[in-house]
Amino acid sequence: MSGTGDWGVSWQVERRIAPVHTLDLRVAPGGWPEAEAHRAEIDAHFAGCQSVNPHLWNGPVLLLRERAFAAGALSGTFRHTDFAAFTWWRDAGWRDLGMVNAFALAAIEGSDGGFVLGVMGAHTASAGRTYFPGGTPDPDDITPAGTVDLHGSMLRELAEETGLTPADIARDEGFTGIFDGPRVALLGRLVFDAPAQELARRIRAFLAREAEPELADVAVVHGEDDLTPQMAPFAVDYMRARWRGAV
Repeated sequence: MSGTGDWGVSWQVERRIAPVHTLDLRVAPGGWPEAEAHRAEIDAHFAGCQSVNPHLWNGPVLLLRERAFAAGALSGTFRHTDFAAFTWWRDAGWRDLGMVNAFALAAIEGSDGGFVLGVMGAHTASAGRTYFPGGTPDPDDITPAGTVDLHGSMLRELAEETGLTPADIARDEGFTGIFDGPRVALLGRLVFDAPAQELARRIRAFLAREAEPELADVAVVHGEDDLTPQMAPFAVDYMRARWRGAV
């Protein structure tokens, strides 16, 4: 993706969409030296973001450093940084600074083949943007063995954002990876027994019960006519690949 609107401008690299069968992702020391060289700029940028949206807070996140992908196996090492650095990097257009944003999303699929995406709330850092539940991993996703559990991260975000739990999933069909410059999006195909509109109704009922839900609403997608410019390019790419039977 070379031009993605609010999603930034990606690196000029070969894009790839492929099944991901195994993950071997670990945490390594070292931080993000390329970003730390811009710490004053990062702090000023985040202060400006907070002045517009006081709900933002600067918590720890994990970004992928070294990585390899072959024969369906993704391996690599994550390093610690903070949300301020991530936000500065994102808003500056995803410059090549040695890191990749690798994350897992719950690609909610109804029994009728429809997809359900979340519309981010006004108090979030991605207000109005629409994509499947999930997000950049953080230290809560690190296991006692020092691995980064992106599958667990996906399921946790699914529950937190939508109220749907692993018990509601009829089939977990594994990950499809969308490798695109600064992003490695892992879309987990989660198929539910209920049709997409019923899942949307359940999620909206959950959101109505929450004091400060992360999502403002959900969007149901059955085909090209349901796509909007607010939808994440990696989510759109995944759905189109599913419609073609490519994944």
